[in-house]
Amino acid sequence: MIQEKFTETGRSSHCKIIEADLIITGGGMSGVCAALTAAREGLKVVLVQDRPVLGGNASSEVRLWILGATSHMGNNNRWAREGGVIDELLLENVYRNKEGNPLILDTILLEKIREEPNITLLLNTAVYEVEKTSARKVSMLRAFCSQNSTQYELKAPLFCDASGDGIVAFLAGASFRMGAEPAHEFDEGFAPDVEDYGELLGHSIYFYTKDVGQLVNFVAPSFALQNAGELPRIRNYQLQNDGCRLWWVEYGGRIDTIHQSEEIKWELWKVVYGIWHYVKNSGEFPEAENLTLEWVGTIPGKRESRRFIGDYMLNQRDVVEQRTHADAVAFGGWSLDLHPADGIYSDKMGCNQWHSKGVYQIPYRCYYSKDIENLFLAGRIISASHVAFGSSRVMATCAHGAQAVGMAAAICHQQGIMPSQLLLPDRMLELQQRLNGRGQSIPGVPIISKENLVQQARITPSSTYQIKELPYDGPWIFLSDGAAQLLPLPAETNYQYRLLVHASEATTLVAELRISEKSENYTPEITLRQLRIDLHPGEQYITLNFERELEANQYAFITLLKNEQIQVKGSRQRVSGVLSVFNKVNKAVSNYGKQEPPEGLGIDAFKFWIPERRPGGHNIAMQISPALEVFSADQLINGFTRPYRRSNAWVADPLDATPTLEFRWNQPKTIKSIQLHFDTDFDHPLESSLLGHPENEMLFCVKHYTLYDSNSKVLHREGNNHQTINRIVLDAAVTTDRITLELQHPSADVPAALFAVQFN
Repeated sequence: MIQEKFTETGRSSHCKIIEADLIITGGGMSGVCAALTAAREGLKVVLVQDRPVLGGNASSEVRLWILGATSHMGNNNRWAREGGVIDELLLENVYRNKEGNPLILDTILLEKIREEPNITLLLNTAVYEVEKTSARKVSMLRAFCSQNSTQYELKAPLFCDASGDGIVAFLAGASFRMGAEPAHEFDEGFAPDVEDYGELLGHSIYFYTKDVGQLVNFVAPSFALQNAGELPRIRNYQLQNDGCRLWWVEYGGRIDTIHQSEEIKWELWKVVYGIWHYVKNSGEFPEAENLTLEWVGTIPGKRESRRFIGDYMLNQRDVVEQRTHADAVAFGGWSLDLHPADGIYSDKMGCNQWHSKGVYQIPYRCYYSKDIENLFLAGRIISASHVAFGSSRVMATCAHGAQAVGMAAAICHQQGIMPSQLLLPDRMLELQQRLNGRGQSIPGVPIISKENLVQQARITPSSTYQIKELPYDGPWIFLSDGAAQLLPLPAETNYQYRLLVHASEATTLVAELRISEKSENYTPEITLRQLRIDLHPGEQYITLNFERELEANQYAFITLLKNEQIQVKGSRQRVSGVLSVFNKVNKAVSNYGKQEPPEGLGIDAFKFWIPERRPGGHNIAMQISPALEVFSADQLINGFTRPYRRSNAWVADPLDATPTLEFRWNQPKTIKSIQLHFDTDFDHPLESSLLGHPENEMLFCVKHYTLYDSNSKVLHREGNNHQTINRIVLDAAVTTDRITLELQHPSADVPAALFAVQFN
């Protein structure tokens, strides 16, 4: 029994002091990815989260899906899914949870953090005070956990604020902005009219409905909005049984999105329950009589508050012009996406989304405070203008940048330096290379590793796939929209393409060879040659000879313009780095087939050519002459681990029953670890919740493989791979002059492929 007598001075909370190498505040996707990255590099990390679960807006408390540069496959950013830790988490989630249950994502995030011995996780713990040793250096955080009534004193040489509102940076006195800059400051034509549009994005709360098979009555709470039928956008309402379909239930952009968050939450509850009262009791929705309100969020998903200032502020022109930066460490690709501040009460469109023609680099200078020398920034609080924030704020982009923070913290710790000192060229190169070695895929930055023994090896494949034919064994593809086959074409070679088409009547097929103005993009705005081919009714083979060669290695579009009288034969064959795209609409990301911004916005006009989700998205069947030779084994050492200007993959011949790669050295080498980079379809967005996916494993990914040494001893055998990166740390170092990698094709229609190999 515990018994204490009265004390006049009162009592203090139980206090626990924790010392670490890095303290991260905020356990959303950014904090999680920063923590895992730093901890795997050997740092002792404390991750402080003020909620009972991890994931922030992606958690079961809010239930927003994780998304970034892939933009629901609704833009022209091909193979743009974020790599590294965020890729690992999303692949694990779809493997266990392709239906998109946000509760399962909770468990995956908790498991990953709990399994990492270098991470101390503090849930339900809110930071409330910062101590500094000098005006520009943080030394300690104080935090309190209401669940165990414990105060924590958290000490470290390095800190990262990934808290969303920037509580650490704010208390430390770092400079910040909140709201929209004037258009002239960064030459941003999309900067909003503050009086009319507002300057802050609001919060949203989501809700689910469920059909219970019998009549369900609903009595609204007294605080429910009584005139929901008069809301400007109630016409957009659609009955859905699978959750978050009312993303536009947003409010709060006209008031303080930090200190008035509770008021915003109550207003959102008022609107949500008012909408449901209208649906159930107005008599206008008889189809809703068996629906019950299954779940309503208890905390809002917050979009915008403070943005802290680094040594550079990302801005609209960085996004639209795809500017390059010597200190690039991450990339974005979501649209410039701003919302009217009045949210659900606005008569304006729920959002204004303007896309760039491709992904853009984000510089390291955005990820630390210019004022607090040992404070990193991660998540939506990074150094960006309000307009650029409209793109950089989404979760996968935030998490991708946070991985750079985790790696930067590791280098700072190992070298005894502060964040800004990483800008020296040699240090920045080390940061970029270590990130890319872990799958970051910084655009335009290849892996250059002298330590990787594969650079010294002779690589001999058992076979190499040449595209002579994408077989004519798939479904017919109607040209109700324009269609194109995206192919990685070598420079200075002219190809002919033989297609099988069907015309319902005599008509003319218009075919074009197109490329992007920038060789790294996938927006086919340049037409090199147009052909017009007269068709007779029925099936017929046609040959496209554009008689044009590309000046550089680049993806090109074999384009068939819209003609509703024509079908083209598809192929069941799917190949790494080869994709069909269509001039289609995707309203989820404001894609209406083409982008036509008003004059003066500083936004490009162009057409969208986007893939179809599986089970659709078949390639266009064709014979190619001469055979397309773009999958050689030397691409395993070119430093790129996804398609970028070239396929960058070795692909085995589909007829090769046992595809193998032999790596041989002139002298025996001592190898401690092996890392393989597989194709997990970087074009598939892997939304984390609710939407669901057609499969739980990416169909391009090699599932089974075996590694042998020169004596045919098995070094590692894998039979259930579903991840992009497989890092094999051998029980004991092996000295050998040869390693053989034997793979199995993912399926009869998908040949085995590999992007990169690392031997260390």
